[in-house]
Amino acid sequence: MQRSAVIFVLAFCTAAWALDNGLMRTPPMGWLAWERFRCDTDCLNDPDNCISEKLFMDMADRLSEDGWRELGYVYINIDDCWSSMQRDSQGRLQADPKRFPHGIAHLAQYIHDRGLKLGIYGDMGTHTCGGYPGTTLDKIDTDAQTFADWGIDMLKLDGCYSNSSYQEQGYPMMSKALNATGRPIGYSCSWPAYQGGLPPKVSRKQEQTCELHANRVNNMLIMLETCLANM
Repeated sequence: MQRSAVIFVLAFCTAAWALDNGLMRTPPMGWLAWERFRCDTDCLNDPDNCISEKLFMDMADRLSEDGWRELGYVYINIDDCWSSMQRDSQGRLQADPKRFPHGIAHLAQYIHDRGLKLGIYGDMGTHTCGGYPGTTLDKIDTDAQTFADWGIDMLKLDGCYSNSSYQEQGYPMMSKALNATGRPIGYSCSWPAYQGGLPPKVSRKQEQTCELHANRVNNMLIMLETCLANM
C-alpha cells in the first residue's frame, strides 16, 4: 500500500544550551513513527501499519526517493515498541525477531545506504512507556555500546518507570556512555519533561547532558514558549 510520508521537524528552534560534543548544531529533521503509528505491533492483521522493519524501510525509501533528503530531512526515527520483551543471553537489548527479522544493524545499513540516519528509542527506567525492557543503571554501558554497534545515529531516551533521583543519575551516565563508544550519536532526553511538566524548565545539568529535550504537546503555543525559554 502506498503511504504518504508525514514529515516534520523534530525540533524547530535551536536551543541556547546543549551538550557540547559537536552534534545537533542545527535542529534535526526527519520522520518519527510515534505520532502516526504509536505502538501497533499487530503485523499479522495490520502489516502496513505495524512497527516493523518494513515500515522503516518504506519511510527511508520515501525520504530518499521523493526529494525530502535533499531538503534536509535525513532522520528515520524508531520510537517505542520495537524491541523483544526479553534481553538476549548476554543482557543486550534485541529487536522483536518477528517484526525485525534481520535486526536493527541491518535496518541501519539499509537507511545509511540511502544517505539517511537512524534514530532509536530507549527509556531510563525499568520499562519503556509501552512496557518493553528499559535501561536500568547497570545496563547503561551495555545499551550505549549496543546502539553504537548497530550503527545508531540518535537516541531518544524516555523516562517512564523511574523517578527523579534515578533520572538525575541515569541521564548523565548515558551521555558519557554514548560518547565513550566513539560513535557520534545524538542524544534526545525526555528528562526535563519529567521534572515539572511542559514547557520544561531546563536545568544547567540537563543542558550539559542532552542535545535535545522532549516536547510532547502538539500545540504551537507550547512549542513557541519552549523556544523562547531557551533563547
